[in-house]
Amino acid sequence: MNAPDTSVHQFHPIGRQGRLSETEATQFRDAQRMFPGGVLGGNTLPADVRFVVSHGKGGRFWDTSGNEYIDYVLGSGAMVLGHAHPVVARVLAAQAGEGTHFFAYLNARAVELARKVTPYIRCAERIRFTTSGSESTFHAIRLARGATGKSRIVKFEGAYHGSHDYAQLSTSPKVTVPFPTPVADTAGIPPHVAELTLVAPFNDAQALDALLQQHGHEVAAVIIEPIQRIISPKPGFLQAVREITRRHGVLMILDEVVTGFRYSLGGAQQYFDIQPDLATYGKILGGGFPVGAVAGRADILDQADPGQKGQAGFVYQNGTLQGNPLGCAAALATISLLEEPGFYERLFGIADRLRRGLQEVFDRHQMGVIVFGDGPMWHFLFADKVPENYRDILASDTRKLARFDAELIRQGVFVLPANRRFVSIAHSNEDLAQTFEAFDRACLAFKA
Repeated sequence: MNAPDTSVHQFHPIGRQGRLSETEATQFRDAQRMFPGGVLGGNTLPADVRFVVSHGKGGRFWDTSGNEYIDYVLGSGAMVLGHAHPVVARVLAAQAGEGTHFFAYLNARAVELARKVTPYIRCAERIRFTTSGSESTFHAIRLARGATGKSRIVKFEGAYHGSHDYAQLSTSPKVTVPFPTPVADTAGIPPHVAELTLVAPFNDAQALDALLQQHGHEVAAVIIEPIQRIISPKPGFLQAVREITRRHGVLMILDEVVTGFRYSLGGAQQYFDIQPDLATYGKILGGGFPVGAVAGRADILDQADPGQKGQAGFVYQNGTLQGNPLGCAAALATISLLEEPGFYERLFGIADRLRRGLQEVFDRHQMGVIVFGDGPMWHFLFADKVPENYRDILASDTRKLARFDAELIRQGVFVLPANRRFVSIAHSNEDLAQTFEAFDRACLAFKA
């Protein structure tokens, strides 16, 4: 296999390059006045690298000043096909003409989507659609508690399972505390709610076993990302978690919001050969639209049968936009493209070439950076080894990483600071070559 070409080419400039239109400047001022922090959600950027997106196409987007960026955030990973894929766009236009919303009652697109995805999901004896990954994990935890009659949940330090009170714990603690004590990531979580979560170190099966020996009688489920943010599981770790949870009578929830349909049509369950009791989905499943799902054992999901309302053991699960036909149409179009022969080989190949080329650039500049990742996700750290758990990440130079990530955005490569990065099938050889050039400039600017 040929080595990536990381030499400098003459491409049209990307990034802001000092260009800020009055339109975008006005949008910044209005956003600052209307939105908390001047942003739409929980992430912000340094003032000199922020932007207002105008439109996207393929592996790139443009801001309202006309500046161009190569996008490795991709809607937090949802856009595996890249932006504005023509097949998805055509399907959406057709569905919009037939109706966009019918509440959470059966519609043809939702039934068709369930028929399409359940054969790919190993654990999917039943499925219930949601509108986001956070909603999926929330309902999976509720279903697990209903099925077991137990209240506590075990999660792994550094894992992100959504923004609700049962998940926003020990995701990115700045201080380490003894396991299994949780650390709230946000104000507003009542202490007695936080105490329902126990925290274990990722990639340490013995620690999980010891934790469940002590607390298994009160633990409903262990929830786990198969690839935790940027940390790959050690060989056999996921299988050990499956065996330990079974032995202690605890359910296993596999959070496939990120890995589902990204690593194979069967997600991490197929990729790592694992079958949980429940699995949660979002991101790619909706093709860029708010579609998620909880899938799993029939006896657990059937607790949400509305015909059982008022009976002991009924678990309420509902949402106005569940099974939304517009989102389901986008999902069906997306999955039809994922089913094309060679799709995953091409996707993985793009990421492999990107990682190799970036490592070459960093090594040439003697930056002390390691590039790593599993499949179509990638990341880098100022560190001397690939992390095995969250505390390995804390031990790296996170301040340097934050500075370098900001420099990348200045050079026209959009990454979510200090978080995992993605590739899409739309990233071209030119995108990669221009990325290597931007990293080369970023290294020079960083050292200067």
